[in-house]
Amino acid sequence: MLKNFKLDYNKKDIHYYIILLSAPVLLTIYRYHGYPGTFDPFINFDFPEDQVIRINQFIIFFILTFIIPALYIKLAMKQKLTAFGLGAGDIKTGLISLILIPLIVLPSIYFGAKMPELQTEYPLAKSLLHDQSNLLVYELAYLIFYYIAWEFFFRGFILFGLKDKFGAINAILIQTISSCLVHIDKPEGEIIGSIIAGIILGIIALRTRSIWYVVILHAAIGILTDLFIIYG
Repeated sequence: MLKNFKLDYNKKDIHYYIILLSAPVLLTIYRYHGYPGTFDPFINFDFPEDQVIRINQFIIFFILTFIIPALYIKLAMKQKLTAFGLGAGDIKTGLISLILIPLIVLPSIYFGAKMPELQTEYPLAKSLLHDQSNLLVYELAYLIFYYIAWEFFFRGFILFGLKDKFGAINAILIQTISSCLVHIDKPEGEIIGSIIAGIILGIIALRTRSIWYVVILHAAIGILTDLFIIYG
């Protein structure tokens, strides 16, 4: 049986191999060196300790899933970042998605925020439950360093990077599998939701040729969950 085995390596596909490997490699580094308790904060400021740790976590995530892929696109692939979803894309379709999707999911976010398992998980910095003086800065860091990086990595670098080689459906499924695995240890409902969201947001990103609309949608889900729990 092994006599007929052939390693189908093609040098011209090296960028596809790197993109595929980027998910397990970068996300493993994040899991073991970017989670609270695995690092000492490298940026300190006069916030409660858990907020400092979480913002440092977001920055580590940003370096791994935005800075590194962006540098690879520019320096190794010699391509524009707009080819990976950082352009405005189809504005009309994007705006329609920003109107319709929230109408559908907003009730789910509101009632989901009342579930004990989500209230145990969020907000990530539990000091926000009794002290909201730094809430705006925290949520801005959440948006910029976490959600933008997340969408650029999964719905930009992986999705746009693989669609020409594997086709749109396969690329959507590959990035959905990768993004779902990051949710391991999260509440079950959130993991299931991440699968559905991965597919829907992947379709929107490809249809609009931009990640910015899915950044807004994904960030809105996370930030509103925080706010509904904090002020609910």
